[in-house]
Amino acid sequence: MRASMYIGMAGCLAGLSGGPGSVEAASPGEDTALVQAYGGSEFVALATGDRQPVARAPAVTTVVTAGDIAAIGATDLDQVLATVPGLHVSSSSVAYNPLYVIRGIYTQYNPQVLMMINGIPITDHYTGDRNLGWGGMPVANIARVEVIRGPGSALYGADAFAGVINIVTKTAADLDGTSVGARAGSFDTYDAWVLHGGQSGGWKYATAFEYRSAAGQDRIVSTDAQSYFDSLFATNVSLAPGGVSTARDALDARLDLTNGDWRLRMGYQGRRNLGTGPGIAQALDPNGRLDSDRTNADLTYDNPAFGRDWGLTAQVSYFDTRLRTQLTLFPAGAFGGAFPDGMIGNPGRAERTLRADVSTLYTGWSQHRLRLGAGYQNIDLYKVTESKNFDATLTPLPAVVDVSGNPGQVYILPHDRQVTYGYVQDIWGFARDWDLTAGLRYDNYSDFGGTLNPRLALVWQSTYRLTSKLLYGRAFRAPSFAELYNINNPVTLGNRLLKPETIDTVELAWSYQTTPALRTGLNLYHFTIHDSIQFVADPAPATTVTAQNTGGQTGQGLEWENAWKAGPTLSFSANYAYQETEDDQTGRDAGNAPHHQVYVRGDWALRPDWSLSAQSKWISQRQRAAGDTRPALDGYTLVDLTLRRQRAAKNWNYALSVRNLLNTDAREPSPAPGLIVNDLPLAGRSYFLEISYRY
Repeated sequence: MRASMYIGMAGCLAGLSGGPGSVEAASPGEDTALVQAYGGSEFVALATGDRQPVARAPAVTTVVTAGDIAAIGATDLDQVLATVPGLHVSSSSVAYNPLYVIRGIYTQYNPQVLMMINGIPITDHYTGDRNLGWGGMPVANIARVEVIRGPGSALYGADAFAGVINIVTKTAADLDGTSVGARAGSFDTYDAWVLHGGQSGGWKYATAFEYRSAAGQDRIVSTDAQSYFDSLFATNVSLAPGGVSTARDALDARLDLTNGDWRLRMGYQGRRNLGTGPGIAQALDPNGRLDSDRTNADLTYDNPAFGRDWGLTAQVSYFDTRLRTQLTLFPAGAFGGAFPDGMIGNPGRAERTLRADVSTLYTGWSQHRLRLGAGYQNIDLYKVTESKNFDATLTPLPAVVDVSGNPGQVYILPHDRQVTYGYVQDIWGFARDWDLTAGLRYDNYSDFGGTLNPRLALVWQSTYRLTSKLLYGRAFRAPSFAELYNINNPVTLGNRLLKPETIDTVELAWSYQTTPALRTGLNLYHFTIHDSIQFVADPAPATTVTAQNTGGQTGQGLEWENAWKAGPTLSFSANYAYQETEDDQTGRDAGNAPHHQVYVRGDWALRPDWSLSAQSKWISQRQRAAGDTRPALDGYTLVDLTLRRQRAAKNWNYALSVRNLLNTDAREPSPAPGLIVNDLPLAGRSYFLEISYRY
């Protein structure tokens, strides 16, 4: 019984416990003729570090523009990413953090996806995700979102495993003046923003301030982890049934300064009063809160004409992320009354990452674009705090004790790692309409050694309408600090002997412009994951689990997308994705990810200043992971509508959005073995009214 209790707490206690510098897309003022001819969304810089048409990029990429974001009425980055083929936005039981499930690769912390803002990774290295206190990201200052589905480590290094997401913020050219706006809606949601861009002397500048306060959706969880422990201890202290806790206050601020070849960017993301979702330990915690801060700065020198046939890019950057918590892991009276005030644990931490990268592009070799680069990172988990009313063996303490700095009690000690890397990439136009991209990157980590990751991409544009791609890439995911160094955790322990996870992916893709008004694309893929990192139960009588490299997964699937301009005022887009992923150890479906997903969107310009956008996404049922005996989780369909009026009364804009129009009872999987039996409920029907003014 006691062992069952420990295993049931694993999800809680585990959770408590870069590449080219100039990868963002060019501003609308650049490559003007091409943008006017083909549209800005048809270009991407993420695939190679060079701006190029999406159709010819040596990767499977998607670009979502600011226009798309406005049309669908998105209020958060997750709603934007949910439109991308083969990308399913799920929810974690840990504070309802988003899981960006690309091609069925599902894990509790989602470290297999590299997220960047303006080309700078925002990874929290304790768990490898975006920080326990992520809290979402507003969209008013987003110019475009670029997504690679598939490996990207040959260019971007660690964690570009299942895919890469790069968020490009607005520049002075994008803003060209001042825009202010506000939004109010369901769940006591209030947003406000001020954006300004301009030019003074030789300086171009862009500033952005965005604020959000929301009580959050509170759909009901019928049972939780404490319900299970009540059945073991014959108690009745669970707070279930009760609502999930998804409140949040957020402030985002950014500054972008450019002068000639130099660019300085700074940013801050503050999150306060973040709710714990269904509770960090899967036991409802309506009063628990998380606070986080993310601060960044980067200085870039980018001169494409540095010398004859040479371009030079150099960048230094700083990223700091901090977490503070106030958590009741289990409620008052838990575990037969052993914790009369509840089981309390308040872990905190702070990390900083310093990066330096230099790359050069050589074009003097006929038919070649040769890029060479090298860099250094210092990743420092420099501060760890923890207070709790239990010790490392789960023995109750008479009061909450601060164990920060105590090697025998704190969940992890400060650690750092140094990373050096070098890479080479060549784009060889060896024949008319044929390009061969070859790349290789070596990363050396001070704590687990080196890893080598190649890529090959053959792109054939047989006609102006048809492009074919054959792609191969290897990528890796670095072990997180928690997986390497966790100590004094009653359930999850680190393992300093871990190797990185690796993935080999082969893809075949086509893009076909059937008519000027109709475009379609299809890609097929197969991947194999090696040395997957999982927490494995230690031999009896131990009740702990330790991080181990265990087997892997094999997956395959397809993604099909279409865009149709049906007339001057009507357009449609749609995509379908299929995937199947098998766990090599069990021979079973890897679980939790949908095999099928369908997205459909229609945009209708009712009048010159009125538009209506409707979108629907269908998610199929999801099989359970090994060890979870519950039946498959039902699928769901979400429908959203947005009515927008632009340029009303000169520069005023209005929008009304309805999300989950049908009030569908949509749910995402809770972790095995199912302590939250009926899974994680998503928000019901909600309404948002937006007003903005540009001058």
